[in-house]
Amino acid sequence: MRTSAIVLTYNWPAALERVLASLAAQERLPDEVIVADDGSGAETRALVERMARDFPVPLRHLWQEDKGFRAARARNRGIAACRGDYVILIDGDMLLHPRFVADHLMLAERGFFLQGGRIKATGEETARLLAGGAPVFAPWSRADFHEFDGSKRLYAFRQPQLARWKARSKSGGRVMSCNMSFWRDDLLRVNGFDERMEGYGAEDRELVARLENAGLRRRALKWAALAVHLWHDSRAQPDVNDLSLPNNRLFHATRTEGIVRCERGVDGHLAEFARADRPDG
Repeated sequence: MRTSAIVLTYNWPAALERVLASLAAQERLPDEVIVADDGSGAETRALVERMARDFPVPLRHLWQEDKGFRAARARNRGIAACRGDYVILIDGDMLLHPRFVADHLMLAERGFFLQGGRIKATGEETARLLAGGAPVFAPWSRADFHEFDGSKRLYAFRQPQLARWKARSKSGGRVMSCNMSFWRDDLLRVNGFDERMEGYGAEDRELVARLENAGLRRRALKWAALAVHLWHDSRAQPDVNDLSLPNNRLFHATRTEGIVRCERGVDGHLAEFARADRPDG
């Protein structure tokens, strides 16, 4: 099957360069990489153009105007444009284990989507990685293993047999779109991310709720698809479940009303990229 990796980015070209380098070094390459750019400046465009010249698979840059945090729309454009049967979502601050793509494909199965984690590098370790250092995928990695949204030390190494057991014995843990994968037709079925959700937070949890409402199941990726997350200031709200936040109210409605398909989603971009893919487009 053809696999598309979609990398979300915004104005951090130094990190994006390291992420793309880790994708280029995969033992099992994706068939294409799409940079879903939420309004970065010219430096990011120049970086992607330079790397695309020697990248081992097609590398495409999809830019949208900077109108605030619109990750849902940026990812939807990537989903609409991609040609893969299977889609891996990655954030532009994640350095990937060489078997990252292979691990997602190892556990891909119809009726399921996959939730991976992230080893959250310390600030000091992040500086070393941005300077060209190799990421450490091990329990002794310089990482904040106590963080609630990061991988625990127990899972900070690759063990395929344990990964297979865990994926089939436990549903996916915390929802994080920085490391997830799906069958593309499942994403189209629920119409991708809800583009009403602007500003940071909940757009990934809301998508997962609709997929589960549609009968799909989420599997946890532990001891597999390892990635080191580069440290940066968090934009998360003090209370991620605060129902005064518009995105959380939409998420709550999806869960309580059993919504499967959003109205403003990926279908708003399909025609654009269908035209671009025609030989005379």
